[in-house]
Amino acid sequence: MKPLFASILLMAALCYGAEPAKNHAASEPIEFIKLFNGTDLTGWTVRGKAQWSVVNGVLTGVDGMGHIYADPVVGDCEVRGVFRVSENGNSGLYLRCNPPAENPDGFPRGYEAQICNHGDGFTGWLWKPGKPTGPAKKLITKDNEWFALRVRAVGDHIQIWVNEELMTDFHDAEYKRGHFAIQGHNAGMKIEAKELYFKNLEAQSK
Repeated sequence: MKPLFASILLMAALCYGAEPAKNHAASEPIEFIKLFNGTDLTGWTVRGKAQWSVVNGVLTGVDGMGHIYADPVVGDCEVRGVFRVSENGNSGLYLRCNPPAENPDGFPRGYEAQICNHGDGFTGWLWKPGKPTGPAKKLITKDNEWFALRVRAVGDHIQIWVNEELMTDFHDAEYKRGHFAIQGHNAGMKIEAKELYFKNLEAQSK
């Protein structure tokens, strides 16, 4: 395009109130991405003895210790879902986690937002492998009742909301990147999950 012609077009655009095109990518909100399609286990990998299936659109784990890993691998992120655990059940929503190299069916190495309505390390606590780490304010969930869980991790700052009430606000820098996962813990229990979504916040945090 010749310089004179380009200048005429720009002047015409300004006269009619038009603005030159802008790149809004940096300011656009990051959208949630679906983790679970509500139909089958596409995008998930099963480890351990727990049995996983889709029942009436709900991701369901029963009978034994094991984990189901979602495919995405991220660092800074936000993940949310709606969960229900049976009586005497123990589960968790993991992030930045990976199966242990020496035993892929073992407990993941990463962060866990606890799902358990019994004991001191109850729903909303932040756990690391075998260890309650970040305390939750209070227990507000019950067996066999649905509740919302949301976890956000940016750098070493990890926050957990239960039914959109901030329960845990903690700093820990051990785990950097990994998968999302859901835990099956013991025989006779059932964990159910639906409306599972995540945001990849890595580009935003740079």
